[in-house]
Amino acid sequence: MKDIEDSVPRDRKTAAVDFLQRVVAGEIEEAYEKYVDMAGKHHNCFTPAGFPALIKGMKEADKMFPDKQWTVKHVLEDGDLVAVHSYMVLVPGKTELATLHLVRFEGNKIVEFWDMAQPIPEPQVNQDGMF
Repeated sequence: MKDIEDSVPRDRKTAAVDFLQRVVAGEIEEAYEKYVDMAGKHHNCFTPAGFPALIKGMKEADKMFPDKQWTVKHVLEDGDLVAVHSYMVLVPGKTELATLHLVRFEGNKIVEFWDMAQPIPEPQVNQDGMF
């Protein structure tokens, strides 16, 4: 039987994006099992400390926004950090966000996680847009 650690992509950018895609798709438990060291920490200010609390919050958000859509715009890697800049639609036709996720790896596992989101205003004053 193949060890789950062996199935984790060695490319951290690929791993970070796959983790987030799985979360958006509602495959939250699977995403955490494959990519996250549960002894790590997150920095979401709306959720109690610890990855178990973040999993719970992500599951609740998945139920609230079952039709969400997510598009990666940029992925940057610097050492053990990967940043994913993306476009998210929580409610099609209504709620659009520019998002940034930053993850820190130790080996092949995410040990630290930050997430930030900014609503995309209409109209946008800056014609260059948010992407």
